[in-house]
Amino acid sequence: MTGLTGDASFADDTLHEECGVFGVFGHPGAGALTVLGLHALQHRGQEAAGIVAFDGHQFIAERHQGLVGDIFGGDGKHAEKLVGNFAIGHNRYSTAGGSFSRNIQPLFADLAGGAIALAHNGNLTNARGLRAKLVQDGAIFQSTSDTEVIIHLTARSTCGTIVDKLVDALKQVEGAYSLVAMTAKKMIGVRDPFGVRPLVLGRLDGATVLASETCALDIIGADFVRDIKPGEVVVVTAEGCQSYFPFAPQPKRFCVFEYIYFARPDSTVEGINVYEARKRIGEELAKEKPVDTDIVIPVPDSGVPAALGYSHASGVPFELGIIRNHYVGRTFIEPTDGIRHFSVRRKHNPNRATLQGKRVVLIDDSIVRGTTSKKIVQMVRDAGAKEVHFRVASPPTTHSCFYGVDTPNEHELLAHEMGIEEMRRFIGADTLAFISMDGLYRAMGEPGRDPANVRFCDACFSGDYPISLTDNTGGKSGQLSFLAEVA
Repeated sequence: MTGLTGDASFADDTLHEECGVFGVFGHPGAGALTVLGLHALQHRGQEAAGIVAFDGHQFIAERHQGLVGDIFGGDGKHAEKLVGNFAIGHNRYSTAGGSFSRNIQPLFADLAGGAIALAHNGNLTNARGLRAKLVQDGAIFQSTSDTEVIIHLTARSTCGTIVDKLVDALKQVEGAYSLVAMTAKKMIGVRDPFGVRPLVLGRLDGATVLASETCALDIIGADFVRDIKPGEVVVVTAEGCQSYFPFAPQPKRFCVFEYIYFARPDSTVEGINVYEARKRIGEELAKEKPVDTDIVIPVPDSGVPAALGYSHASGVPFELGIIRNHYVGRTFIEPTDGIRHFSVRRKHNPNRATLQGKRVVLIDDSIVRGTTSKKIVQMVRDAGAKEVHFRVASPPTTHSCFYGVDTPNEHELLAHEMGIEEMRRFIGADTLAFISMDGLYRAMGEPGRDPANVRFCDACFSGDYPISLTDNTGGKSGQLSFLAEVA
C-alpha cells in the first residue's frame, strides 16, 4: 500500500501509456520520417524506442533504451543505418517489472512465409495462458512481452498468406491492440474489434503512414486520411491500400483516458480534438463542482486545458501558479531519505507572487496514489495560499487498467481505498471534487453515460471491463511482462 503511506516515488504517482506506434510505406526517407514520428509520440513511452526498416534486400533493426532524440539524434549513428522505402517504429514505457532490452519493439522474426516485424500498442488479457501453452508445445520465447505471443501464433498458423496468418493469430488473442507490422512487401495496420487504442492513416507524397496519433502526421507534413476502424485490417502494398474486417463486430469502446491525459493535446482522435475535449471537461467540472476562489491554477502540463475550461465557465481568473521544469529526466538519484521530500520540486515549483494570500482552486487530470497531489497541495500552502481547493478532471480512478496502461495494484489507488472526504484529508485540501461520469460523457458530446450503450472504455472509473480479463489474478496490473519479469 505504498501509495497510501506516502512512500511511492513522485514518478510512480501517475498513469503511464505503454507505447506508441508509427510506420511509413513507399517513401525513400522512411527511416528518418519514422524517427520524427516517434519523436512526436514520445509522450506515449519514454524508456525505449526501436525502428525496423527494409532496404529492399534485408531488414535493419535499431532498438535501444532511452529517448528518441538521444537514440536517433546527435551523431546519427543509429538513424543513418535506417535506409529503405518503408519502416515501422515503436516507443515503449515498460511495465512494473522493469525495462529490458529484449522487450524493445518492433519485434522481428523469420517465419515460414517470410520475415515480419511487429509493433504493438495495448495489452493482451489472455497472453499468459497462451504463452504457457506455446512454451509447453516447444516455443522458445526471447522476450517477456505479450507482443511475442502474437509472433508465435502467427508462425504456427496454417493459413496461407502472412496477412492471413496474422489475422488467424489475432483471432486467438483477447485484449486491446493497435498494431503496425511490416514484411518485405507489405505494411499492415490492425485495431482490435473494440477499438480501445488509437491508430490513424495518413498520406505523404504518395506514401502511406500509420501512427498512434495525428500529431505524428503533423510533424512530417502528412495529410490525415482517417482513423483506422475498430476490427479493421489495413494492408499496404506497392499496388495500394486494401481494407478488411475479419473479426466479429463488437461495440466500440475507445479509451476515454486518451482524451483526459494520454494523447497529446494537439492530436485529433476519433474526430475529437484532444485540447478542446479537455477544455470542455474543465467547463463541465466548473458547472458541477463550483467553489468560491480567487484564481484557477493548473497542475502542469496536463491540467492546463481543463483549468482553462474551468476558468472560462466559472469566470475565475486563470493563472500559472505552478511552473513546471521541462528538463527533468526520468531517472533521479536520491542518495538519502532526508531529500526525498524534494522530489515534487524537481518538476513543479510554486509561483509565490501569484499564490500569496489567494484562495486557489487546483485543477489536475487525475489522482492515482495521491502522493503527488498531497505534496502539491502542501507546496501551494507553503507558498502563501490562503485556501487550497482541488478539482479533478476525471472521475475517481478506482480500478486497474488491463488494456495497455501501466496501472498500480487496485489497493494502491487512493480512490479504491478511500471515500472523497478521506481523500480530501489525505491530500490536505480544503475541498476535493471530481467530475461525474455523466459530466465526462457530456464533455465528449454525449447526453450522459448510458449503461445500456456505453461509448467509451471507462473501466478505470467504473470497473466495467468490456474485454475478458482471462489473466487477471485479483488486482494485479495484468501485463504479461509484469508477471514474468518479477517472477
